[in-house]
Amino acid sequence: MNNQGTAAEQAAAVAVPEAVTALGEQGAAGDRTRAGGRRAALAPIALVVAGGLSVQFGSAVAVLLMPKAGALGVVTLRLAVAALVLLAVCRPKLRGHSRADWGTVVAFGVAMAGMNTLFYQAADRIPLGAAVTLEVLGPLALSVFASRRLVNVVWAALALGGVLLLSGGGFDRLDPVGAAYALGAGVMWAAYIVFSARTGRRFPQADGLALAMVVAALLTLPLGVMEAGSKLLVPATLGLGAAVALLSSVLPYTLELMALRRMPAHTFAILMSLEPAIAATAGFLILDQALSTTDALAIALVIGASMGAVRSQVRGARKR
Repeated sequence: MNNQGTAAEQAAAVAVPEAVTALGEQGAAGDRTRAGGRRAALAPIALVVAGGLSVQFGSAVAVLLMPKAGALGVVTLRLAVAALVLLAVCRPKLRGHSRADWGTVVAFGVAMAGMNTLFYQAADRIPLGAAVTLEVLGPLALSVFASRRLVNVVWAALALGGVLLLSGGGFDRLDPVGAAYALGAGVMWAAYIVFSARTGRRFPQADGLALAMVVAALLTLPLGVMEAGSKLLVPATLGLGAAVALLSSVLPYTLELMALRRMPAHTFAILMSLEPAIAATAGFLILDQALSTTDALAIALVIGASMGAVRSQVRGARKR
């Protein structure tokens, strides 16, 4: 490219001397365009990473809140505050929707409630990085089954190896109940992804998300009240609950929505595979949950498997 540019400048100089200046200006404009393009490409990636940081550090704050309100109380505060904020911002219309539309929203809300409830039960029992690593197996399994490609069996085996390494040959090292909750949260995360996409196709903007958040909040409210009771109304608890809602729901959902308008879905999925690493970092910085070398290797295997599965799925779709 540089040789071609030099030849063009020499030819222009022979024909019209002023053309050299014009070519130089065009080159500078091209450089500015390329720099702007790089910034435009990096911007949505920064949004996704910021969303991931917000979610996982919000989860770390939620773990700090659990001794005061319990895992179910934290879920209730997070979903209730997030629902109120989204209702105020989106102001979704209740009329003009079919029965199928409402069925999709309800299913989305159930998946959201189940995912959050099971995940916080897991985070209350096992380290945050381990909980997210086990949870991410749900979306990974969904990717493998959806693609039906042989190469994804390799990625699934790699992820399974990471899980076995994380468990140390048995989940008793992690707490088997906490590990089971994390795996259940992964199943609900896969369902969340499916119904999130369906809801997005049926409702404009974030209206469907706001309505689904209300469903999730109503489902978890009785559980939170039963576990925490009047503790949910303590000002300090309400303040931390609002912080968790903003960090773990409102802010990341908004950032991810902005990012998805500027980047392909498969790139977004690859970046989401970094969640276990972000969670492990948040657990270390806020909760003092240090990782062993074995745990770090296990998380790296699951992240690599997730990225590989998404990339192979994209290649298969391009070939088709």
